[in-house]
Amino acid sequence: MPANLSPEYKAAADALRRARDPADRLDCLREMLRVIPKHKGTDHLQGDLKRRIKELDEELAGPRKGGARSGPALVVRPEGAAQVALIGPPNSGKSTLHARLTGSTARVAPYPFTTQYPEPGMMPIEDIHLQLVDLPPQSSQHPVTWIAGALQSADACLLIVDIADPDAVRQVQDVAQVLAGRRVGLSRVWPADEAPPPDEADFEDPFALTLPTLLVANKSDLDPDSAADVAALEELLGIDYPAMAVSAETGAGLESLGKWLFRRLGVVRVYTKAPGKPADHARPFTLTRGQTVADVARLVHRDLVDAIRYARLWNATHDGQHVGRDHRVEDGDVIELHE
Repeated sequence: MPANLSPEYKAAADALRRARDPADRLDCLREMLRVIPKHKGTDHLQGDLKRRIKELDEELAGPRKGGARSGPALVVRPEGAAQVALIGPPNSGKSTLHARLTGSTARVAPYPFTTQYPEPGMMPIEDIHLQLVDLPPQSSQHPVTWIAGALQSADACLLIVDIADPDAVRQVQDVAQVLAGRRVGLSRVWPADEAPPPDEADFEDPFALTLPTLLVANKSDLDPDSAADVAALEELLGIDYPAMAVSAETGAGLESLGKWLFRRLGVVRVYTKAPGKPADHARPFTLTRGQTVADVARLVHRDLVDAIRYARLWNATHDGQHVGRDHRVEDGDVIELHE
């Protein structure tokens, strides 16, 4: 039986896809369950929504007092301009790369499955930070049952592969198969690209996740022909993800990696100012391409978004002109909010 989903449900599902914070995702899930048409065609989806709500509610609540559940969190709250997950097969050098980029003290060892839980860290780029989350290696031999939930708050992922490993093709195929089994797909399309709008299938399976993906060919210092081998790897796999050769050991390519992520994530930095005072250039608010003055107001204070009437805008083409709450902001804009 067709689901015949309502416009209200589709709006809530679209909000879920955009939500990064787990608490916001929980609100979206509850709204989806509230407005979903109640008939036989949606029974399975209703059950899925209830299960997701229960799991996320328990994860956000943390360990119960005196309860059995303990250990590190499996959901990392997003911080910084974007959250990027590090995924890959065992011994691909994910943790070493994560430590090099973020300065984290996560455990690094020359044997597989060192990383057991999500390990967050912050990578500085210009005047912002990207949150990099190192995740356990993906392998059909050692499946991670909670991986899909941990990836829900990610904006993109780095698929790390040891380019010097002759078994790299099979390993990447295994990673893709494991993720597909958890309804996680990898895509060549990034936020700075023109992405197609969601179709009806996206609404009927709101928990299917598609992540923008950069193939990171690590250990290029061990492979003199790494560039050619990256191209050969993609051809054999039948994929066309953007790709980059780096070395976590020597640092080669890592500076370019940060700049690439900043550009392709579509990060927009907006600086605010109070009337009669200079702009605060120390701490920009970060948004993504296509967001508006109203979105900036929401970041300043959740209650401000309903009160804002207009803003004054300074950039290369505006010198304090009035713009409406629906005006799309650009990187480097300075705005002054007015109620």
